[in-house]
Amino acid sequence: MENAGIYIHIPFCLSKCSYCDFTSVPLNDTVGRYVSSLLKELQIKAHILRDYNIDTIFIGGGTPSAIESEHIGNIIKTVYDCFAVAKNAEITIEVNPGTVDKYKAESYNYLGINRISMGIQSFDDRLLGCLGRAHTGENAINTVKILKDSGFNNINGDFIFGQPGQTLESFLNDLKTASELGLSHISMYGLIIEDGTLMKRWLDEGFVKLPDEDLEREMYHQGIRLLSMEKYHQYEISNLSREGMECRHNIGYWRLKPYIGAGLSAHSNIGSKRFWNTSSFAEYFKKIEGCEMPVEDEENLDSETRASEYIILGLRMNEGIDYVEFENRFGFDAKKRFGAVIDKHRRGGLLTKSNTHLRLTKRGMDLSNIVEIDFLP
Repeated sequence: MENAGIYIHIPFCLSKCSYCDFTSVPLNDTVGRYVSSLLKELQIKAHILRDYNIDTIFIGGGTPSAIESEHIGNIIKTVYDCFAVAKNAEITIEVNPGTVDKYKAESYNYLGINRISMGIQSFDDRLLGCLGRAHTGENAINTVKILKDSGFNNINGDFIFGQPGQTLESFLNDLKTASELGLSHISMYGLIIEDGTLMKRWLDEGFVKLPDEDLEREMYHQGIRLLSMEKYHQYEISNLSREGMECRHNIGYWRLKPYIGAGLSAHSNIGSKRFWNTSSFAEYFKKIEGCEMPVEDEENLDSETRASEYIILGLRMNEGIDYVEFENRFGFDAKKRFGAVIDKHRRGGLLTKSNTHLRLTKRGMDLSNIVEIDFLP
């Protein structure tokens, strides 16, 4: 059977971060009703993946660790009841520092969760305050220790660079601390200022100032260099890991592997169809209670569009695009179909190609948006 993934969205957080535009709400008394609806949605959608082998499960948010571990247990049990889950499935849960105690960590281990993704962002309390994070650097260090003591050895830490008031030294110190804690995977993302966020308002009103573009790029390159020296290997623009600890679920996204999403705003991608759930609690509850899929909209993608997406997403990975794999999947030669675009960006120093693969150069990773636009259908 073909492999597929499942994403499950938990929209509850202890508080809203200043930069966040994800579908999330403060923790409230609707948690029980939401989880019950989520279980029913998984049952409703079970037929979609009846011919697939589930090899990755990702419980994201929001802050899944903000809700009781009993709820997480019911979610995982329902997934196993409704789908064919592989014995070696990667099962990830997102957590925030300070929301996981010894009981929760041991519960996650008992439930078969084998990967933790933690939103650390920084160990610097001053920077965390500006981001609106509900934890301190000490909380983060203690949470990693609790998880490791409970048997977890596959722990990712998310970090943000390009924050207001952040220096190159403070960012590199964050990465050094992460390495010293023995994290198996590190994701480092440049801060993106989204419309409608508190951070956007602060920026517009002059309350905060971002590092300039040169410093932001220096943080990225020096960060990659430091982590490489600490035996992390970069396998995607923003992601590095110890050997064999790459995130299989995210690789599935970049390789256009089939997946379904459950919960508010969750997306699904099966065959030529992409569809996504409503972001309204009221609409979500109404549809689930009526035994309907809570889908807000959908689109059917032709082969040309999917081929373009495959290249755009695949180029994010250091491995790049395998020409033979591409032709086997889409039935035509990428070098011929996209030859003009490939030649343009090779001349510009953003792409490099061999007889077998197409990849972004180091400079191309900095300017990947420019390359991506030209591959759009």
